[in-house]
Amino acid sequence: MLPIRGTRWDREAAHAGMLCAPLAGLTAGLCAAAVGGVLLFLGGGALLAAVATAAIPAVLTRGLHLDGLADTADGLGSGKPAEDALRIMKRSDIGPFGVIALLFVLLGQVAALAQLYGQSWAHGAVGAAVAGVTARCALTLAARVGVPAARPEGLGAAVAGAVPWRSAGVVAAVTVVGCAVVAVPFGPYAVVLHAFAALAALAAAELLLHHCRRRLGGVTGDVFGALAETAATAALVVLTFG
Repeated sequence: MLPIRGTRWDREAAHAGMLCAPLAGLTAGLCAAAVGGVLLFLGGGALLAAVATAAIPAVLTRGLHLDGLADTADGLGSGKPAEDALRIMKRSDIGPFGVIALLFVLLGQVAALAQLYGQSWAHGAVGAAVAGVTARCALTLAARVGVPAARPEGLGAAVAGAVPWRSAGVVAAVTVVGCAVVAVPFGPYAVVLHAFAALAALAAAELLLHHCRRRLGGVTGDVFGALAETAATAALVVLTFG
């Protein structure tokens, strides 16, 4: 997403990259909010702004996380043993579980963003930023020490266990506090709501991570994508409460 030229990729680089993941999420969220704001300014309406806001992160990441969500849904939905489920996830096609997961996740994101933009552009913009940051924070937590890779190769194996527990906890705490702070202009209730949205998003991702570890034996690149989309959707849904 960011034009950074890497000269090496080892455990040290993986550690630094996963610690900085929330910053990439913030960039995606702000870009999405900017496009949504332009459409609102031109009279496009809250729904159109919401669609664009949900689409921009997918464009910036070349659909990487959405692809991971679909593949993970196909693998888990197959009900097959870990080896067979991982084989299904590695295939290039998309199955019925993947289609269903993509449909409802994107519908949920667009519906939540439309409601937030209906309140004001600021609410929608903050929501997009919170979703982006918490989605990538979920990846930082999933890369902590003790979470194994499901395969000996691939992106999951490259970053699995690359982040110490303490560092992951600090990133999570900063993320939750940051989400609360940006809501200060909206009032005390909004501060609590935004902090709770971040916590709920990370909790939802942790539940999925636990299930993937139990079913697949660990994480893969696809699982990381599914965690990001799960966290982003959960954050946006919670922000619509009240």
